[in-house]
Amino acid sequence: MLQITTLAALSSITKSNEIIIENIPMHFEFTDEIAKRSIPSSGEKIPLISLGAWKTFDIGNSEDERTALREVIKTLVAKGASVIDSSPMYGASETVVGDLSAGLNIRDKLFLATKVWTCGKENGIQQMYESFRKMKTGKMDLMQVHNLIDVHTHLKTLRIWKDQGKIRYFGITHYTISAYPELMRLIKNEKPDFVQFNYNISVREAEKELLPLAKDKGVAVIINRPFEEGALFRPVMGKALPAWANEYDIQNEKKW
Repeated sequence: MLQITTLAALSSITKSNEIIIENIPMHFEFTDEIAKRSIPSSGEKIPLISLGAWKTFDIGNSEDERTALREVIKTLVAKGASVIDSSPMYGASETVVGDLSAGLNIRDKLFLATKVWTCGKENGIQQMYESFRKMKTGKMDLMQVHNLIDVHTHLKTLRIWKDQGKIRYFGITHYTISAYPELMRLIKNEKPDFVQFNYNISVREAEKELLPLAKDKGVAVIINRPFEEGALFRPVMGKALPAWANEYDIQNEKKW
């Protein structure tokens, strides 16, 4: 799955190079480089586009299966992106990301993110250390509580780990609208560095309260399901793009 990571969700893009976010226009220019946004808690800039490892990186050990993904990671870095987001829930994805990035010797060019996905303090600690081992890193850039599982227990550990330098940032995640109220409570009370949730042009509930709250509290936002698991492509599949799309170097799918 190709995942978009953004620190400001895009509601629409106009022909005059304006992004409209909650009716606030923001001018931008098209360039060959991926745009970056600052993480509010630190000021560090990271690319707007990231790579999600769910399903796509859950593969076997054969070289044939890994060759294409090796090229994906090489292209990711070559184009100026760096964020790869995984989870223990994603099968072999953490291991594959770790093996490929280590083989390419590009750890210093990546912003690695994963999650804790279990109950209990000690189980969480053990699982997170295992993620470090699988992803072949001594420090995780971002550790998130996956789907808010035992969230208060893990957040205590993550705060300690951040102070100890084991992780650089911590966050919380979910993928359903029903979780928004709890995400908002945690943003208010726990002030994580990141919050991750679902948002796209057909599922816009986050615009009402969640996105404005994250902005107000200075919490970076990672968007998952930006294409509604591919459902947004089906209505336009096989249809030609409008003529004005060429102004933005958006082209019809090439026939290989």
